[in-house]
Amino acid sequence: MGRGGGTGRSRWDNVRLAMHLPNIIRLYWRLLRDPRVSWVAKVVLLAGVAYVAIPFDLLPELPLVIPGYLDDAVILALAAKAFLRLCPPNVVREHVLLIDQGA
Repeated sequence: MGRGGGTGRSRWDNVRLAMHLPNIIRLYWRLLRDPRVSWVAKVVLLAGVAYVAIPFDLLPELPLVIPGYLDDAVILALAAKAFLRLCPPNVVREHVLLIDQGA
């Protein structure tokens, strides 16, 4: 088992992810506003964000604090992944390049 808690990820992988988080958020924001991305993809992402924001949960936070927040994280991660898969790959690449260039 590795030092990343058995997930196969090291502490440095987590640091790199944290360093790229602003660009990841920027990518999602740009894709959400792009008219070439289907409304279905946008609804998937917004539904995941809404699930986290609204007070309804599949697993209540109390008395199970950790599992209660875990469902929020899982739903948001699945929605974010599905959103990217539903976006046209050429549009995603275009936005990644623009973000890398500082645009």
